[in-house]
Formats: sequence, C-alpha cells, structure tokens
Amino acid sequence: MKFTKALIKGKLLKRYKRFFVDVKVNKDIITAHCPNTGSMLGLLDKNNDAWVSKNDDPKRKLKYTLQILRTSKNTIGVNTHLANRLVKEGLQNNAIFEFTNLDKINSEVFYNKETRFDFLVEKNNTKSFIEVKNVTLIRDGKTSEFPDAVTTRGSKHIKTLIEARKKGYECYVLFLVQIEDCKYFKIANDIDKEYYEKYKEAKKLGVKFIGYNCKIGPKEIKINKSVKVLNE
Repeated sequence: MKFTKALIKGKLLKRYKRFFVDVKVNKDIITAHCPNTGSMLGLLDKNNDAWVSKNDDPKRKLKYTLQILRTSKNTIGVNTHLANRLVKEGLQNNAIFEFTNLDKINSEVFYNKETRFDFLVEKNNTKSFIEVKNVTLIRDGKTSEFPDAVTTRGSKHIKTLIEARKKGYECYVLFLVQIEDCKYFKIANDIDKEYYEKYKEAKKLGVKFIGYNCKIGPKEIKINKSVKVLNE
C-alpha cells in the first residue's frame, strides 16, 4: 500500500487522551491523530522516530495521522486502520501463501447477527473465514506478540471461528505483524490468559493461526514474509 504522499519524519513527544500524539517536526510541535486503540506497549518512549501523514481536507480537525514509530531496535507500523487494507492487497497480489489464486475475496462478512469477520474468501468451492489481528508488540527485539492488552473482543472472535469451523468452514486468524524484519510470533499469554486458552482450544479443533510481517517505509507498507508462530 503506497502512501499518497511521502510521510513526514519527526520525534515523538507524548501520547495522550488515547487518540492524540505530539510530534516535533523540525522546530514545530504538531498534534496528530493516533489511529491505534491498543496500549502500544513499548512504543511510546519520548524521542522515538515518528512518521506522520498529512491530510489537506479542510473538514478534518487534525491534519496529521501517526503512521510509523521506530524504537531502538524495530520499525513498526502503528495504524491499525491499515491492517485490512494491507491484507486485502496481499490477497489480491498472492502475497499470502495460504491464499493464492483465489476465486472470490469478500470483506467484512457477517457470520451471524453479532459477529462479522474481516474476510470470506473462496477457492475451488472451499470457503474460508479470515480474521485479521494487527500486531505491534515486541518485547525481546525479535518475537512479536499479541495482544498488548486484554482483548475480550479477540476471544469472542476465536469462539465464533470455532463455531464456523464445526460447520465446515476453513477458519484462519492472520496476525499482521507491522514490524519490519520480525521472524517470530507468539500469543502473549501473560497479558491475556483467556485469549491464550481460546487459541489452544481453537487450534485443536482445526482453526489455523498464521502470521506475516511487513516491509515498512515512508512511501509504502506492504506484506512481506510469513513469520513462525511459536506457541504450541
């Protein structure tokens, strides 16, 4: 996914009120929208490199949006709103090994009245649900983790995927690791034990868990390579 304009580089000053960040660009301090509702654990150190996009729409209150942060070890795409766009582009471009040459790609598909999944794809009359989880947590410099906070919604999605699997659908959780060069992924069971238990239950029943990292730069973010899921 190419950015319409190259991103603007600055230094992170602080995040506050959940959806706001202050970034120093040259001698100016700008307030940007933070499109990430997670804890952003480990990403918010003052003076981390930060990249923002600018939108000239006069109706927008905040002209800037935070897109990328760089910690001492990793470059990370923090805009969770891009996750499904990146995965859809990957599906269309055959960048995801498990889903090449698809016959149909449908987005935001309701499974029942309460739950919809990010994608329903079809190939050779086989239907597969895909739920996408954006990953930004990395605590040891090499292994990405999800979630970065307790996710009741995530546990609910796994429970519903189990139901869909029992009805004959192929079911996947795709962890989109917006962390450049990251090769490994695991469930952060110390952060959300319930999610980890649901993961183990779903895996035994045939729900598949896969991960892909991204190439990240000021002009483009795109799906790159699969990452190894370490949890048993």
